[in-house]
Amino acid sequence: MRIGELAARAGTTTRTLRYYESRGLLPARRGDNGYRRYDESDLTLLRQIRTLQDFGFDLEETRPFVECLRAGHPEGDSCPASLAVYRRKLAELDALIAELRAVRAQIGVRLAALSEGEEPLCELGGQEL
Repeated sequence: MRIGELAARAGTTTRTLRYYESRGLLPARRGDNGYRRYDESDLTLLRQIRTLQDFGFDLEETRPFVECLRAGHPEGDSCPASLAVYRRKLAELDALIAELRAVRAQIGVRLAALSEGEEPLCELGGQEL
């Protein structure tokens, strides 16, 4: 298939595909006529990249998954390098969750103090915040 068809089937743009190609994530095969050619395996690669990006992975973090698929594995997360990226991302998410819990606790303490009779510093037209 040509680049326009692949972009349409993957739900992306030809510009994005060219960018992935420049980053080495999408193979650059050309037909005798000079046009880029793609097959179903390229669509699988794109779907893997997009899924991971939807989960918050940056483009470089998708590379091990793409390489795993290119190596012939049926799933991009069946290789040790992919699992290492999963582990790093999980640790990153755990740290963010802990940080958010700490912020939430601080806000809860402040709100509780205000609710227990501490006078607000100002009134905004009688609106309750």
